[in-house]
Amino acid sequence: MPSRPARRTTRGPLSYRPEPGSIPTKPGVYRFRDAQGRVIYVGKAKSLRARLSSYFQDVANLHQRTATMVTTAASVEWTVVNTEVEALQLEYSWIKEFDPRFNVKYRDDKSYPWLAVTVGEEFPRVMVGRGAKRRGTRYFGPYSHAWAIRETVDILLRVFPMRSCSNGVFKRSAQVGRPCLLGYIDKCSAPCVGNVSAEEHRAIVEDFCDFMGGQTRPFIRRIEKEMYAASDALDFEKAARLRDDLGAMQRALEKQAVVLGDGADADVIALAEDPLEVAVQVFYVRGGRIRGQRGWVADRMDEGETPELVENFLLQLYAGDPDSIPREVLVPALPPDAETLEELLGDLRGSRVRIRVPQRGDKRTLAETVATNAAQALALHKTKRASDLTTRNRALEEIQQALELDDVPLRIECYDVSNLQGTEVVASMVVFEDGLPRKGEYRKFVIRGVDGQNDVASMHEVITRRFRRLLDEQARSELRPGDETSGPMLVDPETGRPRKFAYAPGLVVVDGGPPQVAAAQQALDELGIDDIPVVGLAKRLEEVWVPGEEDPVILPRSSEGLYLLQRVRDEAHRFAITHHRNRRSKSMVESVLDDVPGLGEVRRRTLMKHFGSLKKLREADVEELAQVPGIGVRTAEAIKQAVAPQGSGSDGSGPTVISVNTATGEIEEQ
Repeated sequence: MPSRPARRTTRGPLSYRPEPGSIPTKPGVYRFRDAQGRVIYVGKAKSLRARLSSYFQDVANLHQRTATMVTTAASVEWTVVNTEVEALQLEYSWIKEFDPRFNVKYRDDKSYPWLAVTVGEEFPRVMVGRGAKRRGTRYFGPYSHAWAIRETVDILLRVFPMRSCSNGVFKRSAQVGRPCLLGYIDKCSAPCVGNVSAEEHRAIVEDFCDFMGGQTRPFIRRIEKEMYAASDALDFEKAARLRDDLGAMQRALEKQAVVLGDGADADVIALAEDPLEVAVQVFYVRGGRIRGQRGWVADRMDEGETPELVENFLLQLYAGDPDSIPREVLVPALPPDAETLEELLGDLRGSRVRIRVPQRGDKRTLAETVATNAAQALALHKTKRASDLTTRNRALEEIQQALELDDVPLRIECYDVSNLQGTEVVASMVVFEDGLPRKGEYRKFVIRGVDGQNDVASMHEVITRRFRRLLDEQARSELRPGDETSGPMLVDPETGRPRKFAYAPGLVVVDGGPPQVAAAQQALDELGIDDIPVVGLAKRLEEVWVPGEEDPVILPRSSEGLYLLQRVRDEAHRFAITHHRNRRSKSMVESVLDDVPGLGEVRRRTLMKHFGSLKKLREADVEELAQVPGIGVRTAEAIKQAVAPQGSGSDGSGPTVISVNTATGEIEEQ
């Protein structure tokens, strides 16, 4: 698929308009880039020439958002494909890869709980969780409330007694030979103690998944048949138990209203729009019942109307998760090329998918209900966002005024150092942009050039390393004379992604007082950087220290600016402590195992993965150690002797070495 870039300047859309006739008439995908090379918009077209030509007319005739995009852009390039389905696939891939600022990006307006079954494990577990999906796990939902699905699961465990405990509880029960409480009250078949085999437990799990997937009638008929058979055989105790199981199933089904009498599987989608934003609501209907609900809110950055928004949303919803595609998708308006999108979704699902607008009956009624939810979600989001934007803007303005900065610090970086009595010294860098954390920009540092506990020298090292990288990246990205483009390339020209450490912050915050601030400022001075302000936030009195000033800047306790600085500082502290604890735990386990004969790096890692911590490793007996793959009895005895606390006898008793973590104030066993 050939690609052709156009010239890039910064003098407006006509300056980078491709030569007449140079754009092919075939289907394809195009990318607009800004002066720094970042991809800012991705689109597709049946005819690239017709579509791209529409962007280079008089700017006054373009939609406001489109005009902003073409004037921000400095170049356009395209890739020719063979079919419209390929264009759809490539458009989705590029949007996911480059995250263009002018494309609509749907983001969850809250975190929805999923019902997850870990079918990839030997003994699958049912649990309620949130966040991204993982491989080897089957998901149901999402649901509106975690308590509702937990209550449903609790009811169904009576009928499908599968495992629901954590890995720790499961292993502990297996070690002591006794099931947990759920095993005693018949809400778990107790595979941990061998009451059922792995195959028998998996059969229970598959029945549970089928029931949650909408295949409820076969189970109800089967239990009714078994109940009547037990009654005819005068086995009234079994009949009563089956009757209670049937009642539990009925109660679980009552929590999911029947909305489609034909038992259809469909996703019902509705949009609520205004000139600036769009809210989307989805009801997941399986077997005629509402199994879950989810919502998104996005900024409207391109010129698309409802059909284009529907197409964009369906791509983002299904292209990354083909297992969730239903047989029917009900939408408020058909996308511009519904047949092509149906073909793409059908290929992903492995069977035909229909996209249509409901016209009458139960489906039309349900679509109106979903639309009402979308309108309410948009109204609630706008109310919250107005408050959030006002608060964040006020906080940034207060910081600018208090510190007498030339510009509002839209990007703030904060640094913190963590150590334990001079060992495992690490540092963290967290980034807030526009008052919100950008966790993808966080960085961890291991301090190597400082011996012992010296927070000031450690701060000097981390600031030096970070901003030396800034200078290196900027020097490497400078364009040579004669290039068609101009300006610094702060992104990789091949991928359009920002280079690491390539963006300068508007404010550097260090956790500490005058010594730490002076060290950070000295590091910047040594690098010749004089346009990045540095401050320190001392925790005791929440004073803001500025380099070279005898007295701190005191922000009012009710100040939004102070609250933002505290959030940034506390996030850097949390991130540093997490990094430090991970390294400390790993090094403690490795150090005590270094001298064990026959125990190499691979087996040490296996032990660490199996037990997780030095404490649990010490608590394990020789038999438990010998159960770890690759560990024999003699090696297990040597490990047991090596991890025993200093001064202890063979029984593990004796004095324990105690130390205080200066970073957290916690007392810890060594």
